[in-house]
Amino acid sequence: MLGSNDIDKGALSLELQSEAGEQAAGLQFDGAVSSAEIQATMAKLWQEEAETTVRLDALVASQHVLKHDLSRLDILRAKLGSQAVSTRSISKTSLAQAAATAKRLSIAVSQLDLEQARVKDTLDVVEQVSELKTCMLGVLGSMGAAQDWEAAAGYLHRASRIPLHVVNGSFAEEIVPTAEVPDPPNITLAQAAESLCGLFLREFEHAAKENNGPRVTRFFKLFPLIGKPDVGLDVYGRYACQGVAARARSNLNAGTAGSQSTEGFFYANALTKLFEHVAQIVEHHGGLVARHYGEGRMVRILERLQMEVDVQGGIIIDTWSDERSLDRKLTDIKSYAFTFLVQSFLPAAPAPTGTPRAGSPMRRDAPGENMTQSEQSVDTKMHDALLSEMTVMIARWSLYCRFMALKFKVRHWFPVKAVKTNVTIQGRAIEPRVGRRERAFQLDEQPSDLSLDSSRSLSSNPPYISSAVDDVMYIVNQVVEKSLATSQRIVISRVVPSVARVLDSDFIGMIQRKMRDESYPKAAVQDAPQATIITFLVLINNLDVAIDYVRRIVQSRVEIHPRIGATHEHAGVSSKSLDSLLPFGNDASHARSALKSLQQSFEARASELISDGIYVVFKNVVKPRLRPLLSHVFRDIDYQMHDPDLEGANRSIDNDEENGEGAEGAVQYHFQQGWEDLNEPIKRILTNHNFERLQSTTMSYLAEVLEKRIWSYFGRINDLGAVRLERDIASLVNVIVRGGRYGLRDAFVRCTQICLVMNMEEDEWAESQSPASAAIEDDGLEWKLDHEERTRARAIVHSRR
Repeated sequence: MLGSNDIDKGALSLELQSEAGEQAAGLQFDGAVSSAEIQATMAKLWQEEAETTVRLDALVASQHVLKHDLSRLDILRAKLGSQAVSTRSISKTSLAQAAATAKRLSIAVSQLDLEQARVKDTLDVVEQVSELKTCMLGVLGSMGAAQDWEAAAGYLHRASRIPLHVVNGSFAEEIVPTAEVPDPPNITLAQAAESLCGLFLREFEHAAKENNGPRVTRFFKLFPLIGKPDVGLDVYGRYACQGVAARARSNLNAGTAGSQSTEGFFYANALTKLFEHVAQIVEHHGGLVARHYGEGRMVRILERLQMEVDVQGGIIIDTWSDERSLDRKLTDIKSYAFTFLVQSFLPAAPAPTGTPRAGSPMRRDAPGENMTQSEQSVDTKMHDALLSEMTVMIARWSLYCRFMALKFKVRHWFPVKAVKTNVTIQGRAIEPRVGRRERAFQLDEQPSDLSLDSSRSLSSNPPYISSAVDDVMYIVNQVVEKSLATSQRIVISRVVPSVARVLDSDFIGMIQRKMRDESYPKAAVQDAPQATIITFLVLINNLDVAIDYVRRIVQSRVEIHPRIGATHEHAGVSSKSLDSLLPFGNDASHARSALKSLQQSFEARASELISDGIYVVFKNVVKPRLRPLLSHVFRDIDYQMHDPDLEGANRSIDNDEENGEGAEGAVQYHFQQGWEDLNEPIKRILTNHNFERLQSTTMSYLAEVLEKRIWSYFGRINDLGAVRLERDIASLVNVIVRGGRYGLRDAFVRCTQICLVMNMEEDEWAESQSPASAAIEDDGLEWKLDHEERTRARAIVHSRR
């Protein structure tokens, strides 16, 4: 509804608009320059005047409605005024009295609650004081003639649950003391606790001397009841340490008194028994301590136990080190000269012309003499046994650490400092050097019945490798296995890279030097001795088989699920057990990374040497025989054939069939014979991987030679000769890919495409030259020849030039 104010605002708005309109019209009239503009301005003003008149008429017509609404508002205001007067009267008469009454009731209830709380607190204090007096009298009575120590401790425990402000309060000091016990209750209870503590200590030590387990447990459970849990834990820790020390001494003395200490793993077993004894104490007594002393209190006992374990473990390790002469053995190993390996780096010395006298410098400096003296100073068998015993010690220590860490829910547990200091450091010092067993190369033997003569059968089984591979890889497997069995990241991080370094410098280095100096097949020597070629091929096999060995050793320990068919020898530690052996932090992933790095570095180094060796075999053995073979195969072959020549060729083929040369042509027959004579002797000695590498290298060269021979027929071939040449090239490729080696066809794609272009019909050739088929034919053929080469290939046939 609109009020008078709204009407005034509307009129004001109209006046403002009219004034604005007049000002705008004046401006428009001032700027008009023609009668048409003046008439347009007048028409606009008339329209605005009409709109304003309509709005004013609407406001005047709505005045009676506004007056009616204002009248209704006046009536409602009168009614609301009477209601407000009635409400104020009710509030003053009825509600004020009720509010005052409610306030009085609330104050009374609050006072009553306060009084009840005070009464309850008073009753609680009285009950607590009564309980305090009962406990004090019970303690004194139990400590008297009855000597009921459990009851006395129980009374003290009940008294300890009474709040200190009650025990030390004045009310308790007035009520609790009696004529027999005049002291305040806090003093009386403290004296009783001290007296019982001393008594329990004496009884506990007496029971411990008598080795009376039930009495030890009886008094051990009473210390927390009298408020002396630390005293109980300390005395029990001393008792457990005495038992651990006595057991360790008895185990050690049982062997050192006789010859057991020099046989087997006596000291490793003694250390294992020490760890097992402590673990049994923790397992069996941990529940008792947790039940009577609280969760986590066993750690206090274990701290004392661990100090004793460090002492006893150090005694065992020191005794073991002295008994095994470990320092002297380490010195011998560090000073080991590796005579055989050093001699392999030096050029071969000339053979002496005469027999030197005994003890002469020439004889004394001979490699055999130095090698014998070096072998006498280092007994690898004894060191291997020592290493195995050392591995067992570190493995048992790691197992003990994992048990403690998991038992007490801590991330790491590093006890037994003496064991860690002695065994781990000595293990790092001895293990890489034991792995350098040059004895394997000294006793290296190759299969004796190998021959390049295909008519002779081989009695030994492939792969044909020397004995050093099995020996060295056995050592590698044992060293890796033992380093992982220690469950020590520091050992693994030092041993595994050392193994990789030894394999690179000694194993691969020795094979490389033998390939270079002793068995290198020289191309300048015609018909090189078979023994040299065979030895060279066996050395390449050594590297390939060694790569497979290392891969199996690593993968059996890194893969989550070891491969089916993996031998038990190389599947000792799977990935899951690796996680259990190294459960803390990222130790397991670090071990996997170290093993993978070992595999990758060895595989890269060995593969590089294999590639070099394969190239040497190709260049000095295969290539000198391959070019004469191709010359012999294509000798007296004329590709400028006519119909009579074709008939003669067919008759020649028929004659070849009768002579057993096959029906596919003389080229294929002669190439197959020469190809088999060239490859079969090498194939049966090399491993499959190495032979595939050799074939790949050979195919690249053979494809290049064949392509040059095809180009050499430029202008010396006709249509029929092109057909025969394509058939001969296809037959050569078929001979090469026999046995399922179809991937070798890719090397001859250019040759086959040259022959394809030569034998195309004119319409096919025109279609292949179209832009749509410039790169790929309709059948999906991908051209290896560019446009210029295809044009040149088309012109090989002289009739098309």
